[in-house]
Amino acid sequence: MSESDDEAGGRIYDPDADHAFPDERVNDVLAMLAADEEVQAYLEAQNVNPVARKRYNDHGTKHISIVRNRALCLYDLLKRGGVEFNGATEQGLEEADEAVIIGLAATLHDIGHVVHRDEHPYYSIPLAADLLDRLLEPYYDIAARVRMKGEVLHAILCHHTEEEPLTLEAGVVRVADALDMERGRSRIPYERGGRGINTVSSQAIETVTLTSGDDYPVLVEIEMNNAAGVYQVDNLLKAKLTDSGLEGSIRIVALNSHENGDRIVERIEL
Repeated sequence: MSESDDEAGGRIYDPDADHAFPDERVNDVLAMLAADEEVQAYLEAQNVNPVARKRYNDHGTKHISIVRNRALCLYDLLKRGGVEFNGATEQGLEEADEAVIIGLAATLHDIGHVVHRDEHPYYSIPLAADLLDRLLEPYYDIAARVRMKGEVLHAILCHHTEEEPLTLEAGVVRVADALDMERGRSRIPYERGGRGINTVSSQAIETVTLTSGDDYPVLVEIEMNNAAGVYQVDNLLKAKLTDSGLEGSIRIVALNSHENGDRIVERIEL
């Protein structure tokens, strides 16, 4: 896992770096996903409806890479902070399967976009279910595959704010999805003339940094260059954090870094 130390001694995670965990199981699964032609075809095709046809933010390969990496960063920070996950455990699976559930769900959560942007989490379920039958077979017996499949599908469904996560694995995927908010995500629709609130507000977000916090297992720091970024933080991210099961474990601080003295918003804290 790529990480560096800040001056306060916290861990700063690179969202674009590949993550390597001590347990080889999740590393093997992530390598398998990267090499799987059908999975990669979905990740490319799922971007057409949201970006090319609706001028919405990126939901393709880059988005998935960022969400998956941030989900695994969150998982690692939460584990280091003593947070106990319940999804794999309650299914009688191993602790090592927690990261596998998160990695698979983060990778497949948006494939329903190939059908339609609207209500895409519900289209993701049958598509991901078919893929999981094949993807899980080399690693698990029949009983474990059924349980792993159910947990991954639960996390995929619950990245949608209308559905309440019942596991912390699902909560991690839900929050990580909203943490891909920097301006690079909205570059293509913005250049093509898209000026919806999601695109404009994403243009205001400069950086998102995950570190271990002093009072919380995870500190998320968001730097924005103008008040439009408030929508990303107070509407989208707040909605994903609510009912995720992680509200008491994640502290979110957003700072307006614009040097103009007429700043409308200087600081937001969730």
